[in-house]
Amino acid sequence: MSIPFGPRIPFVDHLGFTLEKFEGGESELHYAPLPEHLNSFEVTHGGAVMTLMDVTMATAARSVEPEMGVVTVEMKTSFMRPAQGAQGFTLVGRGHLLHRTRTMAFTEAHIFDGEGLLCAHSTGTFKYVKRRAPDDMHPTQTQPISTD
Repeated sequence: MSIPFGPRIPFVDHLGFTLEKFEGGESELHYAPLPEHLNSFEVTHGGAVMTLMDVTMATAARSVEPEMGVVTVEMKTSFMRPAQGAQGFTLVGRGHLLHRTRTMAFTEAHIFDGEGLLCAHSTGTFKYVKRRAPDDMHPTQTQPISTD
């Protein structure tokens, strides 16, 4: 059974990510790419894989302080092999909080394909931000914008 992400993220909803682990600086997300998420080689588009890594790292960072939001400061990605599998395959993203300060989180993510092979690795830095109250948000805004 999947865990709620917390605040609604329309792009994550669109891609169909599910949160399976969210605790103690660790996260795990599952993603079953649709045909429209593939590239011309019929493997998962790199942008979709990078989004999975970004969200996987962000949830690892948030797992130690769920009431806070995080925004991506930087991200480095290495692709090792195509993210693919048999029809209807699921990618698994595993995130880990490496270090945190009061305002920053340093994380990494690994993405595994439908056969359990490592496809991509990423490191990322995130800034913790306070969430705005719903009354402070624009009707289409679902994530806080830092005013620092």
